[in-house]
Amino acid sequence: MNNTFPTITIDLVLDRLTTKDVLHGVLHSILFHRLFGTVRPQTLEVLDVTMPGVADPEMEQLVNEKVDAFWKGIEGGVNKRGQIVVTFSEKRPKKSWFQVYMGEEDVPWEQWVINAELRQPKSERDRQTFNATLANTLTKTIHTMLTHTSSEKGRTAVPLITNAAGISPFPIKMTVKVGGVEVG
Repeated sequence: MNNTFPTITIDLVLDRLTTKDVLHGVLHSILFHRLFGTVRPQTLEVLDVTMPGVADPEMEQLVNEKVDAFWKGIEGGVNKRGQIVVTFSEKRPKKSWFQVYMGEEDVPWEQWVINAELRQPKSERDRQTFNATLANTLTKTIHTMLTHTSSEKGRTAVPLITNAAGISPFPIKMTVKVGGVEVG
């Protein structure tokens, strides 16, 4: 597969108490920076880090489904590592060998990979250090999002917007993998 589109990787180390909130915040932040329709903004507070979000029932449902699938995959298995991959695509005409129109295909133009590992702090002091480190990681993650989406590479990755209907003119696909196996 020709992987010519930008792939942004976010590495997170989470604990049981913060996993859902952190993943919820990160996914919302990605959507906030990559939806091009009329977005109703919201803010999410995760470990004293303010993260942007999208107040849209359809996007909220998608995020909840993927976070729940990740959680169930991590909780149910022995593997405490997983990832959520968010792929933004555009619809292009699909043609056969003889340039005959064969419908449409989704062609990715950007991908965000969230690698998450579940660890448990041993003591209260460990928890405080863990939370401070995670808050710092979230701040850096937001900075990475802002830097990428405002960079030349981030702006040129976005294809021409030809359909202004809805909150996103592009198909969004989220996949959840735990231990290399797709779940949800």
